[in-house]
Amino acid sequence: MTSTPEIIRRYFELAVGSDPEAYLALFAADAVVEDEEREHRGIEAIRAWREATPAVSYEITDVQQTAEGTVVTVTISGDFPGSPFAGLKHRFIEYDDRHIRRLRIAP
Repeated sequence: MTSTPEIIRRYFELAVGSDPEAYLALFAADAVVEDEEREHRGIEAIRAWREATPAVSYEITDVQQTAEGTVVTVTISGDFPGSPFAGLKHRFIEYDDRHIRRLRIAP
């Protein structure tokens, strides 16, 4: 397992927290999040996606550097059918030390 870049660690810390503005500040203004085969482009679309997503907790089970970017495999638990769900991959495709630009979430 590779070490996790700071911005990605912050993503998982803030995703379960109560500060949505700090979470959204992780994303570039033109960021794209793909989740459940839907694309959310820009901060307002990402905000709407997060508000509609049930609260979950994450257990990171693997981190790999690939040609596609950093792939973080997690088990998520929460109030949704099929919880807990193991093997969900967060593919941080484009990011730097300050912002996430492209994130794809899929098994």
